[in-house]
Amino acid sequence: MTETTPVHEHATRDLGEAQPVTGERADLLETLAKHRQFLRFTTRDLDDEQAGRRTTASELCLGGLIKHVTAVERNWARFIVEGPSAMGDFTAMTEADWARRVDEFRMLPGETLAGVLDDYAEVAGRTDELVRTLPDLNAAHPLPKAPWFEPDARWSARRVLMHIIAETAQHAGHADIIRESLDGAKSMG
Repeated sequence: MTETTPVHEHATRDLGEAQPVTGERADLLETLAKHRQFLRFTTRDLDDEQAGRRTTASELCLGGLIKHVTAVERNWARFIVEGPSAMGDFTAMTEADWARRVDEFRMLPGETLAGVLDDYAEVAGRTDELVRTLPDLNAAHPLPKAPWFEPDARWSARRVLMHIIAETAQHAGHADIIRESLDGAKSMG
C-alpha cells in the first residue's frame, strides 16, 4: 500500500486488546452494517427455492444477489491488502471465465440460503476487522486491468470501502424489487 509499509504486514499483526472504533472508521462500519442488513432482510422467512427464484425479467434472484455481493466484498477486501493481483486481469478473461462469473448471480444446485448467508456473514466479519485494523485508509493500489476502469487509476482503501457500500446498497434495492415481486413483502413501507 505505501512504499515503506505494506498493509498486509499491519493487517495481520497481533493488536492485543481491541481498541474502540471511532470517527470515520466507525461511520464506515455502521454504514456497511446498515446496508448489509437491508440486503439480508429481503430474504427473511424464505426457503431455498424462493431464494433461488427469478421474479423479474433479469437473471437475478435473492440468493444470487447475496452471493454476488459476498464475492464483490471478498475480492475488494483482498484488493485492499494485496493490490490488483487479488482480482486478476479482467481484460484477459475468456468466455468460459465470464460464464463462470454468471454463476455468482444465481443459486446453484446444492446451495442453500443459510449457506449463502453464512458465507456473507463470514466475509463481512473479515472486512469489518480490516476496517478496524488497517493502518491507513489513504493507502492505495493501482486498479486491476478492466475495460470499465480508467487506465492507471488508483483507489485508496477508503475509496474501495465506499465502493463496497455502494455495491451493497444498490443490490439491496434490487433485492427489494425481487422480494416484492416474489410475494409482496417489502423492506420498508
